[in-house]
Amino acid sequence: MDQFIRGVTLISQICGVFAAGLIAASVVVVCEMVFIRYVLNETTIWQTDFVTFSIVAATFIGSPYLLLSRGHVNVDVLPLYLGQEGRYRLALASMLMSFAFCAVMTVLTFQFWYEAWENNWRSESIWRARLWIPYAAMPVGLALLSLQYVVEIIKLVTGREWPFGLPPREKA
Repeated sequence: MDQFIRGVTLISQICGVFAAGLIAASVVVVCEMVFIRYVLNETTIWQTDFVTFSIVAATFIGSPYLLLSRGHVNVDVLPLYLGQEGRYRLALASMLMSFAFCAVMTVLTFQFWYEAWENNWRSESIWRARLWIPYAAMPVGLALLSLQYVVEIIKLVTGREWPFGLPPREKA
């Protein structure tokens, strides 16, 4: 079990680095696009599509790392006032619902990706990018996010981590 947790954690960390790389590449391409348009006074072809696809891919591919690092927005008013058993139940219920949502979305986005693959969809810009390439980030990112949810559920159920990262309150 520990190897599985370490493996998925490593994959999620790699996803975080990859997502950061996509964002960095987008910044460079935007700067290049501004230079071409306003300094050289020429048109751009592929830059807008690349930046759009990269930011969307970074969002999906980076989501497992975000869950791993607990970087998402978290409202913890209710867990703060619950006892340890209530926190555990709330954490487990929220993780199971989130996992179910991600699993369903993985299937649906895979179907969407497959349709783009089968029908050879292309972007409407002059670049005519094959859309199955950027669309692949959706099912891949959601599948890896689902795996990270499995790890988080395992860590919660086996007591490796406290619910919501909150240790039990000390009794007075």
